[in-house]
Amino acid sequence: MASSELQKRLVPFVIVIAAISFILLCIPFIEPPLKEYVSSIMPSTIKSTGEDSVKPADESSTVKPTDEVSTVTNMGATALSLFENILRIVKIILWMTLIISIIRLINYLIFGAALRNSNTYELSGLIRNVISIILYIVTFFIVFQGYYPNVPLAPIFTGSTILGVVIGLALQDTLGNLFAGIALQADESFQVGDVINVPNKGFGVVESVSWRGVKIRTFQNKLLVISNSVLGKEAIEVAPSDNLNARIVFFNTLYANSPTKTIQIVREVVRNCENVSPKIRPVVRVRNLGDNGIDWEVKYWIEDYSKYNDTDALIRERIWYAFQRDKLEFAYPTRTIHVETKPQENVFVETDNAILERLNNVSIFSPLDDAEIESIATASLVRVFAPNEKIVRKGQKGNSMFVIHRGSVFIQIREDGKPKKIKTLHEGEFFGEMGLFTGEPRTATVIAEEETEVLEIKHLCLKSILEENPELVESFSKIIEERRVGLIEQISELKTDQKADPGGVFNSIKKFFGLKN
Repeated sequence: MASSELQKRLVPFVIVIAAISFILLCIPFIEPPLKEYVSSIMPSTIKSTGEDSVKPADESSTVKPTDEVSTVTNMGATALSLFENILRIVKIILWMTLIISIIRLINYLIFGAALRNSNTYELSGLIRNVISIILYIVTFFIVFQGYYPNVPLAPIFTGSTILGVVIGLALQDTLGNLFAGIALQADESFQVGDVINVPNKGFGVVESVSWRGVKIRTFQNKLLVISNSVLGKEAIEVAPSDNLNARIVFFNTLYANSPTKTIQIVREVVRNCENVSPKIRPVVRVRNLGDNGIDWEVKYWIEDYSKYNDTDALIRERIWYAFQRDKLEFAYPTRTIHVETKPQENVFVETDNAILERLNNVSIFSPLDDAEIESIATASLVRVFAPNEKIVRKGQKGNSMFVIHRGSVFIQIREDGKPKKIKTLHEGEFFGEMGLFTGEPRTATVIAEEETEVLEIKHLCLKSILEENPELVESFSKIIEERRVGLIEQISELKTDQKADPGGVFNSIKKFFGLKN
């Protein structure tokens, strides 16, 4: 496909070069006969005209034969000189057409093939055009001087001081843009696709570079064109597209919140956000001990810098949800009189009765009596997750299970290296029970499909119940094993040769909770 396209582009150049070369080779052979024809046809025409016009009407009017021959000879020489000049001009045009075709062919073969797949293709095109123009001018001087050696070209372009000043002033901006573009290309300050910030001018993605200037697509989807001469005088901030560029997001917390806990929670939240590079661990650090609380900054490295606004906003959103889940609070300004903490519309507060009613309908807790379920409801944690936020990740160590109280989640695995959604869970359903009862690592990733509120039941919530009532272990093991077999049939990554083994789950539960045989 590429070779056929290349042949189509080369055919016109080859045809033009071959045709002009053939004409130039034929000119030396046809030039002498043409000259002889021109020199012979002009005098004969004039002589015949002169003989017919001589009449003896007036004896006083006399024509000297020598004057007539002189006139004919001068006119023949003038016609021959005119023909030679026309022929020289035709040769100059043919030679320049041939040279331009050859230079363009070389440009396409060398520069085009070498730089077409390169990020510097458009910038290098600027240098290529400049070199081509210089070659055109130099070859024109050489060809012209070859046919008109006695005609000096330099005085024509530089002889008039006034003309030189006028041309210099007229081309001042154009030449400034041209040479500034060459300097930018030589320095390789930025490439097409990079994000650049020109102070007091604009901020956006480099869309194209030409001899005149640079086109920048701003984040408001506007096109900003800045001339090279202006750009060469500015301090430009560049975020290369092939580089991991850092971003900093600020937030604050109350002095009552643990700094260690804050660092761990925020770092984990940021690390799991889209467009955050996993190659470098996010840095969460104290920026200042302010009047109202602790000022923080989180530094992360972004994969696609052109989406930094969306990524910053997503990180702030995830931090808010994480703070709601883990009972961390943002600092209030000192000028605000904070008398009572009132729940906002989007802060989720659940009563013990609602949690108790939800857990009573969970099938896995059917072996428990009302008092035992009430104990679990009291100790369970209410957590809220943002849309598309991961609740658990595959391979993560588990010691709790989750009951969906509001919203929905979906289970995701990786098949052939790509994420695959296999099941959606809704209100009242649960997941992660193997982590709660046996401490096994998570076998799949669970992601919130919408804003979702879950009840997290920790390992310690169930430990005291099983210690007082060990016979519940057998009931739990049967329920868990039945559910586990169903998951094995649905999740391709979990398909193994294992069969239902209640005894294995039974022993794992007793071992995990430290129950005696």
